Amino acid sequence: MTNLSVEQIEQVAGTLRRAGGSGVACAPFQPDLPGATLEDAYAVQEVNTLASLASGRRLAGRKIGLTSRSVQHQMGVHQPDFGMLFADMAFCDGEAIPADRLMQPRIEGEIAFVLGKPLDRESLTLTDVIGAIDYALPAIEIVDSRIADWKIGIFDTIADNASSGLYVLGTRPARLSDFDPTLCGMVIENRGEPVSTGAGIACLGNPLNATLWLARKMAKVGRPLREGDTVLSGALGPMVPARPGEIYEARINGLGSVRAIMDA
Repeated sequence: MTNLSVEQIEQVAGTLRRAGGSGVACAPFQPDLPGATLEDAYAVQEVNTLASLASGRRLAGRKIGLTSRSVQHQMGVHQPDFGMLFADMAFCDGEAIPADRLMQPRIEGEIAFVLGKPLDRESLTLTDVIGAIDYALPAIEIVDSRIADWKIGIFDTIADNASSGLYVLGTRPARLSDFDPTLCGMVIENRGEPVSTGAGIACLGNPLNATLWLARKMAKVGRPLREGDTVLSGALGPMVPARPGEIYEARINGLGSVRAIMDA
């Protein structure tokens, strides 16, 4: 159910676009919109998705957020959220990431799934998801926020495309049979020191569970997952600030590694 007017939704969407374009973060919306619902937040996200598509950007997949039960509890929700992945958000392993593309970057280690078949109906099962995944890759998601100082509530993060920024994918595809999505360990290192650790079980018990949730949700809202789509399935460990001039390397058991090089 939506409680905000069309004008309010358009106003929030415009403020987020201007913040992203100018590099100057805006104030959080949630304190001034106490009656706003999750549906309102997704309506804002959809306005900016349509604006991005109209400008020529191409959808390349989706991202899943809030896959940690503790973070859900902190946000006062009982389910993950989703955001859009556009092709211009993708960087190659080891490619320098321009500082002006980001505002308040933080990084997470994740498993990316690339689909070989569409997942285009609500009545999906886990076996449908497993059968649709072509391969997996190690990934670093560089999350970001157009909201000042990351002072976000659930409305703010969803409206802000699930606090999306950029993402980096590894280059060695692996089949699902090559690794254990539940038990695979993850570590992010900076200058040889671990800065974040975790495992697949931290992501809704299994990143495949998160992907099933996303696929059903996308079919329900009319943006089903297509062949070739990339799914960032959710963080395997805590996110950490990404500092300019630093190199972060995520290693995931069975999947190899991927590096994010933050330009100074």
